[in-house]
Amino acid sequence: MSTDQPRPGSGEPPEDDPFLKKPQEPPAGGAPRNSAPRENGAPRNHAPRANGTGGNGTGGGAGTGDGGAPPPGGPPPPGGTPPPYAGTPYSSGPYAGDPYGGQPGPADPLAGMPPLANRGRRLVARIIDAIIIGVPVSVIMTLIVGGVDYFSTDSVEAGRQSTVSGVTMLAYLIYEGLMLSSRGQTLGKMAMKIRVAMLSNGSSPTAQAGWIRAAVYTLPEIVPCCGFIFWLVNVLWCTWDQPYHQCLHDKAAKTVVVSTETGGDRSA
Repeated sequence: MSTDQPRPGSGEPPEDDPFLKKPQEPPAGGAPRNSAPRENGAPRNHAPRANGTGGNGTGGGAGTGDGGAPPPGGPPPPGGTPPPYAGTPYSSGPYAGDPYGGQPGPADPLAGMPPLANRGRRLVARIIDAIIIGVPVSVIMTLIVGGVDYFSTDSVEAGRQSTVSGVTMLAYLIYEGLMLSSRGQTLGKMAMKIRVAMLSNGSSPTAQAGWIRAAVYTLPEIVPCCGFIFWLVNVLWCTWDQPYHQCLHDKAAKTVVVSTETGGDRSA
């Protein structure tokens, strides 16, 4: 019989993905108080039965059975002295373990995540990608439609400008969608040693998330004037977003940009 472990399902990230969130360490101090069983195997606070018998069903009165309460002044039950609130209304409920009702602080939202990418690296990666796609596509389209005068307001020139810009935008959308959905990185992000990861578990983006992210970044520019304003707000959003430093296209795709280097700067 084969001893190979079954592979994860198609919708699950691979177990060896280095960008999966790591499980948090257990709290210091070991097991919680009163979690160990008593020496005789019975749990703590084992109260006597109503008929006076002990927890094992033997013995006549209080203190005679294994589970019965010890007589006043007698030795403590085996396994140590019970906690001061055992058997009282404060031994369970929202105030258990803290008579003053103190609650633990919120968990670190970045715990277990890869280090977030530096914003400067993200900007340089975008510039690299724009050059890789924009320059060759613009040159090819200019040769196809003829020379384009980007300073002219003539209707013919305006039509040529729109054609070149539209094809360039479509090429960038396809480029980024394919790269992110296949490996979580564009060429610019590879050069800057950063990548896109799912916020939920740190794995590489799903195909849906990769294409949503690319579309929200690229397509709004189609809308005259307002499209550029949205694009500007979108790319600047990560400068004040906390704690994940997401742009609007990250929020739409539920992704974050992380560093591929160990020991990255979370506060970048």
